[in-house]
Amino acid sequence: MVYTPNEIAVIQKRTLRVLVLSQMTGSAALAAAVTVGAFVIQDILGQATAWGGIASATVTMGTAFMSQILARLMNIRGRRNGLQTGYLLAILGGFVAGYGAETKTLWIFMIGLFIFGNGQASNLLSRYAATDLATFDERGRAMSRILFASTFGAVFGPLLIKPAEQAGMDWFGWGQYTGPWVFSGVFFLTSLINTTLRLKPDPLEVAGRLNRQSEVGAPSRLFSDAIRAIRGSSNAKIAVLSMVISQMAMVAVMTMTPVHLKLHGHETVSAYIISLHVAGMYAFSPLVGRFADRRGRLSTIQFGAVVLMCATLLSSLAGDSPLLLYPALWMLGVGWSFGLIGGSSLLVDSIDQQIRVRVQGAADLTMSFCGGLAGFSSGFIRKAVGYHVLSNFGMLLAGVLLVTVMLRKSVAERETVGVL
Repeated sequence: MVYTPNEIAVIQKRTLRVLVLSQMTGSAALAAAVTVGAFVIQDILGQATAWGGIASATVTMGTAFMSQILARLMNIRGRRNGLQTGYLLAILGGFVAGYGAETKTLWIFMIGLFIFGNGQASNLLSRYAATDLATFDERGRAMSRILFASTFGAVFGPLLIKPAEQAGMDWFGWGQYTGPWVFSGVFFLTSLINTTLRLKPDPLEVAGRLNRQSEVGAPSRLFSDAIRAIRGSSNAKIAVLSMVISQMAMVAVMTMTPVHLKLHGHETVSAYIISLHVAGMYAFSPLVGRFADRRGRLSTIQFGAVVLMCATLLSSLAGDSPLLLYPALWMLGVGWSFGLIGGSSLLVDSIDQQIRVRVQGAADLTMSFCGGLAGFSSGFIRKAVGYHVLSNFGMLLAGVLLVTVMLRKSVAERETVGVL
């Protein structure tokens, strides 16, 4: 079926409304779960364990593993089928993780976390779904609307942890950390129902980019084709580098912040600091998207790197007091937003549409895998050399991104591949 430009504009508006609602509920689930994940590990292994970062790392590894699979499914069957699959598995993961937390069984909890990562993979891939029908000069803003939708859920998600804990203990007799995981699964159920009933017609199908024949083949070959496409474009390489470094710096510092606060007697403020951090990640997304569309993707990435450096500098100077962590974690979220939106928009601009969805999955796999490694290692780094040194590592990563963009900006801005 051929759609007129006016019909496409109407479908795009509807698509954005559907994606926004699913993003709100999904982000609430993820924010609540990430905040208590390290506490469950400490509850099972002891307060002094260096494995606190493994909770966030496992979720992120699940995200990395499923990003490519969900992207391939989207390329064959459309965005709706891919998002449905991701949300359905996230519901299952939340319930399994809740059972592991209740029984204090580490391996069950870890399996649940890995499956729960499907929710994050779906939320991340939603930002690309927002650009399927967007014009070139509106892609950054379309993507930013999806990230902005995460503000509501991501800010209020951590604040709902205590009520979820209390409800679980009072109504069902569960342990302290079981309720948030079960309620997270329920939030993803809302996303699933919304996507199933309302994401019609499928935006990728309307755009005419379903590639059923091109997806026939071994997953390893399809992934290598995507990596080859990224390596063939300097803009795409910078885009992926921005996404990876922004994710690594953010995850490493954010994951250990609640643990650092708890060890110094400030556990009660951790939810507020994480909420402020998540607000920084998403609340300014419309402005970031507008900045990316008007000032260019590379300038957006460059600014994000500067903000990340400032954020990690502040967190390294925080010491035992939580005061500096309020602005530090907020800026960490803002820097991540610039890096992700700038990098993701640049990736969409730089890759031909015939392989674009597959490349999006490969890029998110790489970003999530590296973020998972950062989350996994953050607990050991904090325990070995301290939270301040962990923050310094994040500042070093952001510095590498800044220097790379500055050195290659003039060349990369002249290279445009597959604009439409």
